[in-house]
Amino acid sequence: MTTNIANAIAAYANTGKLSDSSGAASASPGAGGSSFEALLKGGIENTVETLKASETAGLKATTGKADITDLVTAVNNAEVALQTVTAVRDRAVAAYQDILRMPI
Repeated sequence: MTTNIANAIAAYANTGKLSDSSGAASASPGAGGSSFEALLKGGIENTVETLKASETAGLKATTGKADITDLVTAVNNAEVALQTVTAVRDRAVAAYQDILRMPI
């Protein structure tokens, strides 16, 4: 359970860094959605990098060049990233369905 908490803390820290580097936190409301686009794009790129790192750690472990704790950490990070992407997707689909149910 401690690993999940540590990964959650790291994910929140990465999100904070992402919003600082993309300018999403300081963008003006009239920016036309470019800050949301940058935040979403950065989140997707971060997820892809996490999954690639996990795959690389797995390949190193199969050849015996990686420590088992590094492998477990990488796989756990990939699992958290995938769960996050799935949760965001589910929320987006639910929001879209709510919009479709609105009376005109």
